[in-house]
Amino acid sequence: MIQHLKTVWQFRYFWASLVQLDLRNRYRRSVLGIGWSLLHPLALTVVFCIAFGGILGSADWRKFAPYLLAGLAVWDFLKGSLIFGCDSFLRNEAYIRQSPLPYSIYPLRAVLGTFIHFVISLTLVIVAVMVLQESTDVLARFVAAIPAILMLTVFCWSIATIAAFANAYFHDTKHLIEVLTQLLFFLTPIMYSPEVVVNKLGSWVLECNPAAYFLMLISHPLAQGTTPPIELYYTVAGLTAGAFALACLTMAWLQKRLIFQL
Repeated sequence: MIQHLKTVWQFRYFWASLVQLDLRNRYRRSVLGIGWSLLHPLALTVVFCIAFGGILGSADWRKFAPYLLAGLAVWDFLKGSLIFGCDSFLRNEAYIRQSPLPYSIYPLRAVLGTFIHFVISLTLVIVAVMVLQESTDVLARFVAAIPAILMLTVFCWSIATIAAFANAYFHDTKHLIEVLTQLLFFLTPIMYSPEVVVNKLGSWVLECNPAAYFLMLISHPLAQGTTPPIELYYTVAGLTAGAFALACLTMAWLQKRLIFQL
C-alpha cells in the first residue's frame, strides 16, 4: 500500500491538473465563479437561523450560525465525496483504458474538488466566529481542528473509492446514496445540538452515524471554542483507519476486474 501511495504522489501533477480542469468547467461563464461556494452555505445558514433557530432552541444566533456553518461544511464534504466519488471510474473511463495509473487517483480527483469548497466554507466559519462572537483566538481554534480535517479528508477519499467501485458494479448505487444521505441529514446534529438528538431519539442514532463524530470533532474547537474529549479523537481515528483499510481491500479485490464493468 505504501508503494501505491508513492505512485499516487508521483502523478500529483496529473490529478492536480484534473482538479483544476473540473473547477474551470464547473464555473465557466459564471459571474461569481467559485464565490458560489460562499453564497450557498451562507444563504442556507441565514434561512435556518431565521426559520429554525428559535424552534430548535437555538435563539442565540451568534453562537448558532457558526455551528450551523461548520455542520453544513462537514456534511457537504462528506455527501459530495460520496456522490461525486460514485462517478469517478465512469467519468475517467478513457484514462483507465489508455494508461495504467493507480485507480485511487480518480476518487481522489473528486474528493479534492469537494475539499476546496470545504476549505472555503471553513474560512467562512472562521469569519463568522470573528464577527459574531468577537473571538480573537480563531487561529488557535483552526489549528486545533487541523487533525480532524486531515482525518476527514482521508475518510472521504476512502468512502469515495468504495462508492466508485460499488457504482461501477451496481449503477444504482449513486441514486441510493442520494436518498440515504437525504435521510441521514436530519439524523445528524447539524441544525441542532447532539443533546437534542440523544434526548429525542436516543444515543444510538449518534453512535451509528460517522458524520456526527466528524462534525463534533470539528465544530467543538472551530465554532464553539471548546476542546473535544480525547475519546472522540480515538473514535474518529478508528473510523478513518477502518474506512481506509476497507478501501484498500476493495481495491485489491476488484481493481483487476473493473475494466470489464465499464
